[in-house]
Amino acid sequence: MERRLISSGSPFEAQIGYSRAVVQGDWVFVSGTTGFDYRTMQISPDVAEQARQCLANIAQALHEAGATMADIVRVHYILPDAEDFPACWPALREVFGEVRPAATMISAKLLDPRMRIEIEVTALRRHAEGPR
Repeated sequence: MERRLISSGSPFEAQIGYSRAVVQGDWVFVSGTTGFDYRTMQISPDVAEQARQCLANIAQALHEAGATMADIVRVHYILPDAEDFPACWPALREVFGEVRPAATMISAKLLDPRMRIEIEVTALRRHAEGPR
């Protein structure tokens, strides 16, 4: 079974030594993804906007892996301040309202104090057409 690595181009990947996503068979493991716009390396101070950018970054990684957001079976939300989580719910509901993956929210300090949410997902490719 071939293993394929996917990069977002974020400098963090090379500095720390990880991939944005790893494809192993039909499984796609997407690393914890923050609200940085990787093209500009800018991040909004608004947690809801960060959640939307996290989801866009994850969607891009899944697309490159031949998967979609509908393929997500597991999601971990990590927030330094648990009280910020409800502000993210509208963005999360837009993406996961019908998908309904297994989910966990964890409150923990993140690497950069500007980061207010990090999202990690696991997907099982079944809907997307693309490289396998």
